[in-house]
Amino acid sequence: MQSIAIVDYGMGNVRSVQKALEHIAPNDKIFLTDDVDLITDADRIVFPGQGAMGACMQALNAHGLVEVMKQAAGEKPFLGICLGLQLLFDHSEENGGTQGLSVLAGEVVHFPKTELKIPHMGWNTVKQTQTHPLWHNIEDNARFYSVHSYYVKQNDSSVVTGSSNYGVDFTCAIAKDNIFAVQFHPEKSQHDGLQLLDNFVHWKI
Repeated sequence: MQSIAIVDYGMGNVRSVQKALEHIAPNDKIFLTDDVDLITDADRIVFPGQGAMGACMQALNAHGLVEVMKQAAGEKPFLGICLGLQLLFDHSEENGGTQGLSVLAGEVVHFPKTELKIPHMGWNTVKQTQTHPLWHNIEDNARFYSVHSYYVKQNDSSVVTGSSNYGVDFTCAIAKDNIFAVQFHPEKSQHDGLQLLDNFVHWKI
């Protein structure tokens, strides 16, 4: 049995993530926590988030989680979801500028103003731009559910593992070493989302 910590800092759809993981990994220890020691000791980390990036960074600071998240992202299987992807980068243009965790180089920008509704909300196809264990048994251009107004512009294109289009092509999945992070919500994406979570649970670094 392995332990999977879902980081709960008050800014994520953590219950849905927990239920999805419990469904696909009933024999593992899956728990919500903001405890530094429990996160440090866990075998795998899931880092969800939703809402405003500035508020999420404030919450991480308030819970004393900034350094432990940086450490976890460098050491163990780490899955970022939605803002859990965006927060890994340097900076967001939201509210005149918000600093991220700077685990990866790049910025988070708002979708350009078009006739399309913002936030981008609903199902969209994901183009797998490179192979990765977390894409196992998921077809290219499978559909996943998203809710977001900002997207990542990474400095290093080699980390991109998935892209989507909503008025513009944008990065919706990244991977580097032990990190995999997605803009969409696998816990809300039915079969393919559960498959991605199952792949994460069995991912051998």
